[in-house]
Amino acid sequence: MSSSPKTTSQYLLQLPVLVAALGYLVDMYDLFLFSVVRVPSLKALGVVGDQLLPEGVFLLNMQLAGLLIGGVLWGVLGDKKGRLSVLFGSILLYSLANLANGMVTNLSQYAVLRFIAGIGLAGELGAGITLVAEILPQKLRGYGSILVATMGVLGGVLAYFVADLFEWRISYYVGGGLGLLLLVLRVNVFESGLFVQLKDKKVSRGNIGMLFTKSRFSKYMLAILVGVPLWFVVGILITFSPEFGLSRGLPDPVIAGKAVMLAFSGQAIGDIVSGVLSQRLQSRKKAIGIFIILSFTLMVVYLLAPITTNTQFYILCACLGFCNGYWTLFIILAAELFGTNLRATVATSVPNFVRGATIPLGAIFVALKPSLGVTNGALVIGATVVVIALIALYFLDETFTKDMNYEE
Repeated sequence: MSSSPKTTSQYLLQLPVLVAALGYLVDMYDLFLFSVVRVPSLKALGVVGDQLLPEGVFLLNMQLAGLLIGGVLWGVLGDKKGRLSVLFGSILLYSLANLANGMVTNLSQYAVLRFIAGIGLAGELGAGITLVAEILPQKLRGYGSILVATMGVLGGVLAYFVADLFEWRISYYVGGGLGLLLLVLRVNVFESGLFVQLKDKKVSRGNIGMLFTKSRFSKYMLAILVGVPLWFVVGILITFSPEFGLSRGLPDPVIAGKAVMLAFSGQAIGDIVSGVLSQRLQSRKKAIGIFIILSFTLMVVYLLAPITTNTQFYILCACLGFCNGYWTLFIILAAELFGTNLRATVATSVPNFVRGATIPLGAIFVALKPSLGVTNGALVIGATVVVIALIALYFLDETFTKDMNYEE
């Protein structure tokens, strides 16, 4: 007697999907936590006054360097050894790094551990999205991205409240503990069936050199460019929200942690809306394009609209976050563009190169600030990355109905 087909809920609540989603929650908790506890942790380590900003930027760049290296490392391992090995290996590494971050006694230790944490954080999302894309049927992949993205953004919000309630060292211990608890769920989690089938075939897996053929490299670079506006919003507009608030002449200083928390809360709603929109339109490209255009509209409002209160400014931060809600949909698109033997490499490295774009974007912003000012400098950069992203999206293939069972 044949069993009845699975319902949508049964597909989405499979243990591998839940582990991928919860892993991203812990991932985003750590990424966001450093932004929140940066100042109190540096002060506790003896950094004062005008050294807080450069030392904070240095630690952030160490973390971003770890993300870039880890993005390639974990991606290759994901295609060579399997999606689950990367998922659990990355969770273990950044959980242990989190615990160690709570024990640092000097800046050198802090820098090394942020680098190690960055390497660990680089692997979870790409491996999780790859696993979800390969386990779920085509019609449900967008909903899978909604679940993963929403849990991740909730991790950022959780970090804000934990850091508000507890001392910064305790906040790191909480993050490490959550990650180690998550590893308990690895019992009975099964590997992607497509990867298991691939292991029996004589085909090159995780060979990053294969990305440098003309057709694959162009797809790879276009996918990265589509995501750059996301981290322009996070890395420039939201991270430097106190400076933008000051330039607007707001009555009170803008609190960066609150701005980031509201942006992430808005992104949680945006992730749901973009995923549903993609399913309704039966198109990744159309949904992403709509959100990129919405994002640019909100950038202009954020930078130029006449606002007079901090409340109005914080509302705009939440709206910007909402328009950033195509983050995991964009990673699903990247994963769907490539065959099973390169899928983890692409899905893991692409988002981390997008995150790493914060470094040159920040440098350009600082270079333009003296001549154009904070507002106009940001507007020029924002308009440029949005135009480039829309052009890149236009030249990418639609992947909504694409069968995942193929190799490069």
